[in-house]
Amino acid sequence: MEALDAIIGKIGAFAWGPPMLILLVGTGCWLTFALRGLQFTKLWHALYLALVKRKEETDQPGDITHFQALMTALSATVGTGNIAGVATAIAIGGPGALFWMWITGLVGMATKYAEAVLAVKYRVVDENGEMSGGPMYYISKGLNLPWLGAIFAVFASVAAFGIGNMVQSNSVADAVQATFSVPTWMTGVALMIFTALVVLGGIKSIGRVTSVLVPIMIVFYMGAALFIILMNIGGVPAALVFIVKQAFNPTAATGGFAGATIMLAIRMGVARGVFSNESGLGSAPIAAAAAQTKSPITQALVSMTQTFIDTLIVCTMTGLVLILTGAWSNGQNGAELTTTAFAVGMPMGNYIVTLGLVLFAYSTILGWCYYGEKSIEYLFGVRSVMPYRIVFVLFVGVGAVAKLSIVWNISDALNGLMAIPNLIGLIMLTPVIVAETKKYFNEPVSK
Repeated sequence: MEALDAIIGKIGAFAWGPPMLILLVGTGCWLTFALRGLQFTKLWHALYLALVKRKEETDQPGDITHFQALMTALSATVGTGNIAGVATAIAIGGPGALFWMWITGLVGMATKYAEAVLAVKYRVVDENGEMSGGPMYYISKGLNLPWLGAIFAVFASVAAFGIGNMVQSNSVADAVQATFSVPTWMTGVALMIFTALVVLGGIKSIGRVTSVLVPIMIVFYMGAALFIILMNIGGVPAALVFIVKQAFNPTAATGGFAGATIMLAIRMGVARGVFSNESGLGSAPIAAAAAQTKSPITQALVSMTQTFIDTLIVCTMTGLVLILTGAWSNGQNGAELTTTAFAVGMPMGNYIVTLGLVLFAYSTILGWCYYGEKSIEYLFGVRSVMPYRIVFVLFVGVGAVAKLSIVWNISDALNGLMAIPNLIGLIMLTPVIVAETKKYFNEPVSK
């Protein structure tokens, strides 16, 4: 078992190592260049499409509205990465790691946009009359490489049981036990029931629930973070300057702080940024493909706001709380560090972080079940979807009480490996992405 764990660990180290991180960010830079910085010039229009209700959406082909597709994708990305991931990046890489998370998020918006363009363009209607799309479809149809699409589907369908299921339920069970003294098995049973009530109904059920749950959980967590920031508003300008300076001149080791180098700050910022917003991994376009829209560009503009909300807003607010309260250098790490920072910043702040973690993790479970089922459908057809949902629900309970070291390593490795076929598809299909974009904005397509 130890030998297997070591092998899996090496695969995971490769999947999330410097070459992969460079490829992920490099693809975002390439798409930013190819699309002429569209994520900056069209951001306000994209936010309007995402957040302002449009009656005509319901008349378009698809299963759920733009907003529901965005909330489903956000449900899977706004999670432990925003609470624990930011804290880990800053604890190990220093406050400057947050700057590199911003850079990752800014170029990642172009990646997320490109993924959604292809997801909608190459989506298909399955035997149940529902939309199916994502990297496996645009790799198969766009590049005529069905075997590479199948590889992505295998990685995604299995990774969903780890990063999107057992790891999440385990985090919730541990947090609830530590804060409220509730046995892990009871939390596991509750999560199984609430998960089954939603995911067994399919994407329309998931879309309805996440469109209500995600805004509430983000506003709830951000409200607490904003309170702490406003209570320390005088220190915000200095904190922002500190973050930028630390990005290029990290603080040396002091007290319990691990210390950092510039390369470590970059690596932690990029790694945690990608882990948080999932730009380039190929997960979010699976939800984008279900959106009610005729134009791939409309949903793509909506989809890119996901990375903006996740990294540029939620992660930034977490990072500011860590720095303004001074908790960032206390020697703690992960969710424990964020919990301490919120407890220092406001009364009962530790309970807010725990409840936020519960909501974030639960929503992640819902989103990743859909990603997994669409991947398994690509491999084995629509009849495999319901059995997959049932098994997925059962593993939510298993995760709450299991020891997850090897499960985490396997899912972490597969989650990273998902990016390889997806990035191949994005790079090779860039001309299609650019052509669709120019057509939408009434620009002549260059020959």
